[in-house]
Amino acid sequence: MPPHHTHICNIITLLCVCFFIPFTSCLNSDGLSLLALKAAIDVDPTGVLNSWSDSVLTPCQWEGVSCNTNNDRVTQLTLPSKSLTGYLPSELGHLTELTTLNLPNNNFTRTIPSSLFNTVNKLLFLDLSHNSFTGPLPLSLTSLKSLLHCDLSSNFLNGSIPESLTELTAVTGTLNLSHNSFSGEIPPSLGNLPVEVSLDLCYNNLTGEIPQVGSLLNQGPTAFSGNPGLCGFPLRNGCSQKVPDVLPDDDDPENPNSKPNAIRTGPIRDERQRGGLFFVVIVVVVLISLASVVVLMSAWIFRRRKRLNSVKGGFEKGKVDGEVLGSGEEQKGRFVVVDEGFGLELEDLLRASAYVVGKSRSGIVYKVVGVGKGSVPAMATAVAVRRLSEGDDAALRFKEFENEVEAIGKVRHPNVVPLRAYYYASDEKLLITDFIRNGSLHTALHGGPSESLPPLSWAARLKIAQGTARGLMYIHEFSGRKYVHGNIKSTKILLDDDLHPYISGFGLTRLCLGTLKSTTAFAHKRQNSNQSIVASAMSSKVAASSKNYISPEVRMAGGKFTQKCDVYSFGIVLLELLTGRFPDLGPENDHKELESFVRKAFREEQPLSEIIDQTLLPEVNAKKQVVAAFHIALNCTELDPELRPRMRTVSESLDHIKIQ
Repeated sequence: MPPHHTHICNIITLLCVCFFIPFTSCLNSDGLSLLALKAAIDVDPTGVLNSWSDSVLTPCQWEGVSCNTNNDRVTQLTLPSKSLTGYLPSELGHLTELTTLNLPNNNFTRTIPSSLFNTVNKLLFLDLSHNSFTGPLPLSLTSLKSLLHCDLSSNFLNGSIPESLTELTAVTGTLNLSHNSFSGEIPPSLGNLPVEVSLDLCYNNLTGEIPQVGSLLNQGPTAFSGNPGLCGFPLRNGCSQKVPDVLPDDDDPENPNSKPNAIRTGPIRDERQRGGLFFVVIVVVVLISLASVVVLMSAWIFRRRKRLNSVKGGFEKGKVDGEVLGSGEEQKGRFVVVDEGFGLELEDLLRASAYVVGKSRSGIVYKVVGVGKGSVPAMATAVAVRRLSEGDDAALRFKEFENEVEAIGKVRHPNVVPLRAYYYASDEKLLITDFIRNGSLHTALHGGPSESLPPLSWAARLKIAQGTARGLMYIHEFSGRKYVHGNIKSTKILLDDDLHPYISGFGLTRLCLGTLKSTTAFAHKRQNSNQSIVASAMSSKVAASSKNYISPEVRMAGGKFTQKCDVYSFGIVLLELLTGRFPDLGPENDHKELESFVRKAFREEQPLSEIIDQTLLPEVNAKKQVVAAFHIALNCTELDPELRPRMRTVSESLDHIKIQ
């Protein structure tokens, strides 16, 4: 039906409805679109749609429907797990103010109508998972320029994955197409999706090599599992090389004498003799090749057994015996357990479920839940696996990498995330640490994209500050080499369920030096073993604040990192804890720095209520303690490094603050 006919029909329908009911009860257009959905549903076992009636002005009071502040336009349609059976009518595309379409765990069938996305350009959240939709993805899906979350998993969708999915530039959460029947190769253009996107393509019929580009490199193996035809990293099955033909093609255009229609000029007997001789030569070559392969395989198996015995012995000792790795050994990789109590081996980690929990320019972090040999599933261990990014510079050789990682592994403190194991190969480097499950201090203070946490009390903030100071003091005093963390900020302070703080990322900037040199705006030559470089790839708000954790002597003059730089960074974190503000106050405040804002407020003797986090105002008994913490933070953030205290002094000063 032509579009103008459809429009006329809609108008006639609206007039008919208004004619047979009083004018004051005329249902608006959004309500009529939803009634079209009700008419398309055959089974409603829970009666969730019983309240959907044309006897009202708007559908805003209907179950599963939410509207804007004016109560005249539908903004959310949420009917999860209602066992509805039917299909989605094209009229839903008329809900032009819709931001959320949430219909998972029902039994909707047929294709997803392309008109659904033609005009619904404000959609932010789309979940049609666990239904029975069929057919290809509608190309109009890519018109949803504001879409943040898309879950179409567990349906019967088929066809190829459109390259145009990369036009969903606003997606920062999930793009889940798993458990469908998509076929063909993964478009390399999906690597252009934002790095924050968690892509899931598992359990389809996809084939070919996984493109090693862009954000596709940041996905774990579970994102591609269940596709027997897929190969390449991060899956364990490599892609086999195409074997060239042994015999030349009879239709070789570069050899006109081999054309099948060419006139034969020689005797047939001679041709047969030459053909038989050629066949004998081929057989001899093949036999010699097979013999060579058998010999090489025997030697390889012997060396492999010897190396595996060495590795197993190393696992039992907690460390692989010092063996110089050649280029061949480096290519195969080496898994080393640093902590003798660590119960997982490399095979356990590769078999385990992996989920992306963090990304930055230094690499990607997976939460891996694995079960060691001899363990029961209930005893599964959750660890964090950081896959280090590769830089432009030459990567560290195994011995250099081993020395750095062993130094990191020796730093054991209740407020420092412990290293449990690592994996080294020339093209892959992994660090395995404890998984701290309650997120970062940054999330606890400022919230996340999809979560709003209760505000931290003053007691909790002081506990976090004291614990972090102790951990950083321990790092500084652990070795005569005067270790430097080099990247202290609120995203690097992790919290457990009891809000106990853990410093993460120690030593990371040294291991990723090549990558960070090419990506940070504050790069400079490495002058000694204490120097490290900072980089960040957080969200735009966090990225804007990251440079404000860096001390002025490094940020402005390009100087080397010292322990006094860590003290400055800790002072900024302490100010962040006290004020609840970002280190960069944002464009609304001309990107003023938090440190200068607080220093000016104290110099002008502004009321404390205008400086501290507003959620702390009810805790009037803590005023003196808060002021004392502010003075410690301002001492840490002095512009002159020589005026900043050592971390031991900072830690002791914070410990003197007692909760009354």
